Amino acid sequence: MILASLARYYRRLAAETDEMGNPKVPPYGFSEEKIGWILVLDKEGRLKTAVPNLTADKKPQPKLMSVPQSFKRPGTTPKPFFLWDKTSYSLGVEANKNKAEAKEKPFTSSEKTFDAFKQYHLNLLQNSEDEGLQALCRFLQNWQPAHFAAENLPAEMLDANIAFSLEKPTALIHKREAAQTLWAGCLKSDEALEGLCLISGDNAPIARLHPVIKGVFGGQSSGGSIVSFNKSNPAFASFGKEQGANAPVSEQSAFAYTTALNYLLRRENNHCLTIGDASTVFWAEADNSATAQAAEGFFAHVFTPPDDEQESSKVFNVLEQIGKGRPLQEIAPELSANTRFYILGLAPNAARISVRFWLDTTFGQLAENLAQHWQDLALEPCAWKTPPSIWRLLLQTAVLGKSENISPVLAGEMTRAVICGTQYPLSLLSQLITRIRADGDVNGLRVAMMKAVLERRFRKGFIEEGVPMSLNNESPNRAYLLGRLFAVLERIQYQALGELNAGIADRYYGSASAVPFSVFPRLLSGAKHHLSRLRKDKAGMAVNLDKDLGEIIAKLPETFPRHLSIDEQGRFAIGYYHQKQSYFAKKETAETIEN
Repeated sequence: MILASLARYYRRLAAETDEMGNPKVPPYGFSEEKIGWILVLDKEGRLKTAVPNLTADKKPQPKLMSVPQSFKRPGTTPKPFFLWDKTSYSLGVEANKNKAEAKEKPFTSSEKTFDAFKQYHLNLLQNSEDEGLQALCRFLQNWQPAHFAAENLPAEMLDANIAFSLEKPTALIHKREAAQTLWAGCLKSDEALEGLCLISGDNAPIARLHPVIKGVFGGQSSGGSIVSFNKSNPAFASFGKEQGANAPVSEQSAFAYTTALNYLLRRENNHCLTIGDASTVFWAEADNSATAQAAEGFFAHVFTPPDDEQESSKVFNVLEQIGKGRPLQEIAPELSANTRFYILGLAPNAARISVRFWLDTTFGQLAENLAQHWQDLALEPCAWKTPPSIWRLLLQTAVLGKSENISPVLAGEMTRAVICGTQYPLSLLSQLITRIRADGDVNGLRVAMMKAVLERRFRKGFIEEGVPMSLNNESPNRAYLLGRLFAVLERIQYQALGELNAGIADRYYGSASAVPFSVFPRLLSGAKHHLSRLRKDKAGMAVNLDKDLGEIIAKLPETFPRHLSIDEQGRFAIGYYHQKQSYFAKKETAETIEN
């Protein structure tokens, strides 16, 4: 299912062009690689010049170029690419790894790999009549690794990928018709076994090994594989099937799905999100490209909201309207509820790639799940100025707020809950409670996530009581009431004594939310003294706070509970936040009236 949908996506991309009018993905047998330099040859095979092929960024990077397909090289035997390669193969030189010698001798010779590159191309090109291919033959026959210094080639070229051109940089040899015809013949393997392709359903040559996938966060730079097989050995064979025959995929289908995935994993294409340790890619399938692109763009904006507040509010207004029951077609005519939408989470596992999660759904269902996520998070007053991405929410669970401290398991489960509409992981609630105990920060984002976890558990029937969006003075829930009570006690202390180095929230929040019986009697005793002092300076304030205190205590049982469960500790935090925010709201209202 995953590979088939990726192969279909490749066919869509192959029919589209980018802003420059170039195909979005290379044709069969080609791949997009970072080519840093172009060596310009004359017709006699002499080196005319070396031209950098870099981006115009502040830190220039090699540009992507469609070249004959790369592959994962075997461990010991040198195996060159066709008409391009890194300098250790194409020129026989590589950067000196010895830092002490590098200044005086920036490169070392790599004759073994150069000989492999030279012999491979001479065998293929020597009978060709094409002047570009003949020029490359002459170059390779005459070139020696020592010529690198003699030609005064720049040290920046070392270890970069090199391509060749004839007479001018734009006349690339690998793009010549003769070169492409020759490469097409190389792609046809007489040794490939024919079989029924699991993706296309056609009888075709079966890929022994699949092309590599690059760009997975944390993966090997040389790439990895979703479908891979151990070396040809009877111990690793199933029913006599070796390597690719274990899961028969045709060479063209293997090329299609890996090319599509490599395209999605390039960050500049805005189809890839990093969530925890998983690279999450997404794509859509619709009757036309415009509808598919609209769905993809909408999803990207939900997960990474744009900086422009107006643009961001448009996206989340659509989700708000969906949450209220309005049809998607009425709210955003460019979006279709029937569009097929795919989300794939990938994580590295040595030379292989693990599938963390996979979602195949309609865009209408996905939009409803996203809308439900924002409804579950909703608080009054709103806990954010711009809607937070999942990554921003997850940062609230991390030590020191650093992304490397986010649990990859939690990130995957959280993402799955948002896009699939399933329960949020209970570990999210416990992580948030742990962080609040550690740093004392009961902020809106943390409380919103706690409320979302509990609200969804209520809706799914796992708990009996929902969670209010804003302060609910009528709620009889003891944990919610205790959170409100703690906020009132904190307010009384603040009004009586002002700012303190360590108030009751700093000293007692953790124990009050977990073992109320051991803390609240002492806090109530202290509040009597604070109210007594407050009556002398702010009599009206003292009356109001004493009234809040009395109303909450009247709803509580005669004895404080000895401990609160994880769910109840979440409700405690929500009650504390609601009550505390109500005081800020009153203050803002009073200031508005005075002005």
